[in-house]
Amino acid sequence: QVQLVESGGGAVHAGESLKLSCSASGRFSSIRSVAWYRQAPGKQRELVARTSHFGGTNIADSGKGRFTVSIDRNEHTAYLQMNGLKPEDTAVYSCSATVRARPGGPTADYWGPGTQVTVSS
Repeated sequence: QVQLVESGGGAVHAGESLKLSCSASGRFSSIRSVAWYRQAPGKQRELVARTSHFGGTNIADSGKGRFTVSIDRNEHTAYLQMNGLKPEDTAVYSCSATVRARPGGPTADYWGPGTQVTVSS
């Protein structure tokens, strides 16, 4: 099994930055890709950023020019760098990782519990 836990959330003022982490532990071979989602009260969960199947990254329109997603496979950790935060970025941010259990084996998706990001004007 694989466990994911997010960290790095908090309360900041508009224009400031946060770097969220998503650390993986347990039995697995590698992390294939990571996606970051967020959900604000009264709203549906939305995709924020993800790594592509071809090694690139995709950032949602809401975060383009401000957000960056990356994976440090040596540390088994994914990151979401968020610059120029806005009040509308306030939400619970969750990571989802596609993990390979063994070399050459199948992959499966896992979710972390989320971390709160609050941006005040």
